Amino acid sequence: MSGGLENPIELLLVEDNPGDARLTQDAFEQLSMETTIHVATDGTDALEFLSTRHDHETESVPDLILLDLNLPRMGGLEFLEAIRDDSSFASLPVLVVTSSTATEDILESYELAANAYLIKPTDPDEYAAMVDAIAAFWFRHAALPPITS
Repeated sequence: MSGGLENPIELLLVEDNPGDARLTQDAFEQLSMETTIHVATDGTDALEFLSTRHDHETESVPDLILLDLNLPRMGGLEFLEAIRDDSSFASLPVLVVTSSTATEDILESYELAANAYLIKPTDPDEYAAMVDAIAAFWFRHAALPPITS
């Protein structure tokens, strides 16, 4: 795991909407910490990314995953279930960041051990504030488990 303020933060953003991906990337660029964001547009690509990173000793797995639920091919909940069933990624922090306010999505996300469920703001300033809060909590205050590559 690369995290901590002395090393660049690596994120995996699983998001199929280019506008939302851009909002997230722009918001992280405004932070006072170095971040690298890898974007996967569906759960299948995200699993491939994680597996490739895990198999190469010189690459690290991301420090945090930001996961949309409504994705093509493999949806967010299916992806979350797949990584929670894989001992290599089971403790990797995953924040669901979605437009869904459906109670069943919230319940299922937490049942699959999502670390948080966040509703996407529509206002760019609110989006930036949400990203700042994520970074402050997850990278300045929370103690994260080591993820071995």
